[in-house]
Amino acid sequence: MIHPTALIDPGARLDAGVSVGAYSVIGAGVEIAAGTTIGAHAVIEGPTRIGRDNRIFQFASLGAEPQDKKFRGERTELVIGDRNTIREFTTFNRGTGDGGGITRIGNDNWFLAYTHVAHDCTVGNSCVFSNNATLAGHVTIGDYVILSGFVGVHQFCRIGAHAFIGMGVLLSGDVPPFLMVASDADTQGRPRGINSEGLKRRGFDAERIAAIKRAYRALYVGSNSLDEARSALAQLASESADVRAFLEFIEAGERPLLR
Repeated sequence: MIHPTALIDPGARLDAGVSVGAYSVIGAGVEIAAGTTIGAHAVIEGPTRIGRDNRIFQFASLGAEPQDKKFRGERTELVIGDRNTIREFTTFNRGTGDGGGITRIGNDNWFLAYTHVAHDCTVGNSCVFSNNATLAGHVTIGDYVILSGFVGVHQFCRIGAHAFIGMGVLLSGDVPPFLMVASDADTQGRPRGINSEGLKRRGFDAERIAAIKRAYRALYVGSNSLDEARSALAQLASESADVRAFLEFIEAGERPLLR
């Protein structure tokens, strides 16, 4: 399962069911669970832990030092879950000591070619990163988020579950769950309604989607201030768990909300 030209450090721990392609390099402190396949010319540096049944394609670079001038060589990690697809030239960096120390990737995600996850980011489950989608440091991505091609996300931003970000959008604020975001002429992202089609595909019924639409209107349609919108959302949240999640996301924010 290990190509004879691959270089595996003695300090790496690979399950017997791991496959490693030609000329790949696996460094010390790397742990890889059963069923994961690694293509040719990939480089994985430690400390990095990779779960089961991942597909890592050729020329991926995982676990390299963070691109952060404050990093001083402290021990930090990259943690990748199960069943992720990680395509060509993808780059995931380890965390930083000041940022929590871990870059964390969940399960069942698709990372297409040239995508980048910077230090101290957290990516949930069942997300899709289209080609060249890029996260700066300390970004948090919820479950079932779709980033279209060439999306760029500013450091410390959050994107809530089930959001859809359109092609070429540059995000500098938090995106609540369920939103659809597209760019203006200047490529800055603007809310464009909710991701109704994605929600239907994931089993949300008409009643749940209607409640989410009411929450969107309270926050984004009309002249409500943010405080007024919060009050309206609080009333709607009493009847909908999805609206409660929407409101809780807003309340937990530290960066400006995308409005």
